[in-house]
Amino acid sequence: MRYVALGDSYTIGTSVAAAERWPDQLVARLARTGGPALELVANLGVNGFTTRDVLRFEVPRLAVLRPEIASLLVGVNDVIQGVGEAEYRRNVGTILDAMIEAAGAARCFFVTTPDYTVTPAGADYGDPTTVAAAIRGCNAIGAEVATGRGVAVVDVHDVSLRAAADRSLVAVDGLHPSGLQYSLWVDRIAPVVARLALPADN
Repeated sequence: MRYVALGDSYTIGTSVAAAERWPDQLVARLARTGGPALELVANLGVNGFTTRDVLRFEVPRLAVLRPEIASLLVGVNDVIQGVGEAEYRRNVGTILDAMIEAAGAARCFFVTTPDYTVTPAGADYGDPTTVAAAIRGCNAIGAEVATGRGVAVVDVHDVSLRAAADRSLVAVDGLHPSGLQYSLWVDRIAPVVARLALPADN
């Protein structure tokens, strides 16, 4: 099944090797465990992208890429760059609508945004308390918008909080998740995708 991942630095896996990115780990995990066969035809994630950027640069590529499975993880840069909650809600809805048109709601999933404020470099990107609350707010909005459209939600936010005590979960840049943290995400994502990829009559 053709898989396309949309999002920001957490999807493209800033500061980790390509094989350690969670979409790549997801494909490998499913192949290793006898799950559905996915082909990652495109990882469209870009470091620093907001929902505005995803709409402008990633969504138009869906028609050509023809995904059969699609994922979205975006929000942290909306927080950092001051995109309001109302616009974030609207943009996420528009992105998901495009994904649904391309692949169907039953073949799309939304991944929550991790909390980077617990990392060594977290305080360099805004007041940790304020940012952490805003990330939780974005996750609540994204989950609500996705659920309302019949799109599966995978929550990895609590996993990211473990990085406060376990620095092996942080990449070499001191900010983004490590490949090990992404593997913990895949522990949650893989079973959801395995269900999404079942034949339509199951």
